[in-house]
Amino acid sequence: MSSSGPATPELDLPRVHSGKVRDLYDAGDGLLLMVASDRISAFDVVLAEPVPDKGRVLTAMSAFWFDHLADVVGNHLVSTDLDDLPEPARRSELAGRVMLCRRAQMLPIECVVRGYLSGSAWKEYRRQGTVHGEAAPGGLRESDRFPEPRFTPSTKADEGHDVNLSFAQAVDLVGREAAEQARAVSLELYRRGAAWAAERGFLVADTKFELGVVDGALVVADEVLTPDSSRFWPAERWQPGSTPPSYDKEPLRQWLDGLDWDKSPPPPPLPPEVVAATRARYTEAYERVTGRSLAEWPGPDRPAGDRPQEGRTP
Repeated sequence: MSSSGPATPELDLPRVHSGKVRDLYDAGDGLLLMVASDRISAFDVVLAEPVPDKGRVLTAMSAFWFDHLADVVGNHLVSTDLDDLPEPARRSELAGRVMLCRRAQMLPIECVVRGYLSGSAWKEYRRQGTVHGEAAPGGLRESDRFPEPRFTPSTKADEGHDVNLSFAQAVDLVGREAAEQARAVSLELYRRGAAWAAERGFLVADTKFELGVVDGALVVADEVLTPDSSRFWPAERWQPGSTPPSYDKEPLRQWLDGLDWDKSPPPPPLPPEVVAATRARYTEAYERVTGRSLAEWPGPDRPAGDRPQEGRTP
């Protein structure tokens, strides 16, 4: 995995971790500050060019879902407002892309839920008729809907790709009680989120939740049902036997796939039209799913006080 690429501003806070998209800082008092950058990756390589507003979309969409799904499970979000952050982080360029969060002890698995047969699950099914090593109905086509959503966990890889796990393998990693609780919570989060999205013209093909423990209770953390963690399909384009377009970084992936590039660093420079198409895809996903305008979410030119305080958790 490459972690180079456009950076967010350096903050005078202890840096805990830098990922492909997010930078994590110790905010003191058991709190962490998550900063979502505009970096974008494809094929595990971070591209040199940022996608403007991508970090704002990820933050705004996660804040929406944390609030909307709070009755399913608690979350780690404390606030998205600059005024609530440690003084070194109260910088206008970070408006709309920060989350002050409670520190959680994260489960060492990715909690993936699949409603449709796609991606790595389709490749495995086509090869051996299973999904994450477990039996699946026969005769399914690519993009077919499963009779019921499936909990299909994976490892969290620091380098390279995550590895798909069976439920038994997840139990070996986290214990049966935690695995069963993670499965129940993830499936309910998916069902609720997918039902909301379906009313707005989207199918959630699959999604990934990050779960952890705060004060002894399971919470959902990091990001929820965003274009980076989920495969959103326009319902009108869904046709089993083919792959619908995804409302995520698909314009970028398609352009890269058309090049003679070996998918290793350094990446090729992105033309402005590919950046613009990717930005538009992220923005439309947010606005259609939430029913809100991204222009109303804070940014460097829009103070947090100009919007409702749905990003602040009591």
